[in-house]
Amino acid sequence: MTVDLIHGETFHGRKGAVRNSFRYTVDYVALDAEAPVRGPSLFSRNRRNLTALWDTDHGGPPGQGRGAVWVREVLAAHDLPAPARIILMAQPRILGHVFNPVSFWLCYDAAGDLRTAIAEVSNTYGDRHAYLAHHDTHAPITREDTLSARKIFHVSPFQPVEGSYAFRFDVTEARIGIWIDYTAPGGGLYTNLTGPRVPLTNRAILRACLRRPFGSRRVLALIHWQALKLALKGARFRSRPQPPAKDVTR
Repeated sequence: MTVDLIHGETFHGRKGAVRNSFRYTVDYVALDAEAPVRGPSLFSRNRRNLTALWDTDHGGPPGQGRGAVWVREVLAAHDLPAPARIILMAQPRILGHVFNPVSFWLCYDAAGDLRTAIAEVSNTYGDRHAYLAHHDTHAPITREDTLSARKIFHVSPFQPVEGSYAFRFDVTEARIGIWIDYTAPGGGLYTNLTGPRVPLTNRAILRACLRRPFGSRRVLALIHWQALKLALKGARFRSRPQPPAKDVTR
């Protein structure tokens, strides 16, 4: 199975009295989580390389992930049909380091229709929670559909834990589009991830590393830069609560 690269762009727009917005570029990879990988020499699965994707980074607590095995257990526990194919979309490790604010498991049926999506959300405190998105009827997820989930996980100290998410997915062989609208008392946040989907090559890896050096270290630096801007604008700071008892909700 080949590996795809998503030349992504993410936009964040804060709602409420204290406004803030930004737009950054970011690189994701997408691959079949259960098939042998036929990627370029500078990319590896579960072994060290310039760029790599490790099962331990996804599908469970950070550093204790179990990959697609975890996905199948989650779907079975929620009485959802077993998928024919599971695609993992995440930022890869760059020189051994990774931080994914959100990665996605996309679960397809035998006809190639997207039936279930799992958004694995991580915060900078080392906590993680997964939101399960699907239709109650298990119908295919189309680009026109909006799927909701109750927010129960602390992500930003400048946003409450309360509120709800609305997810939209438009995933094709040529392009990725994922939109998340978070609504909270007095505010919220709108964010998306969009970009073309192309085969991953050594040349693309080197170009990405030159254009966006340090990989997820850059992501963490940008997160803290935006946090500083919000603090200077007077946004209310909230202490980190205990993580939710369940690691997956819908």
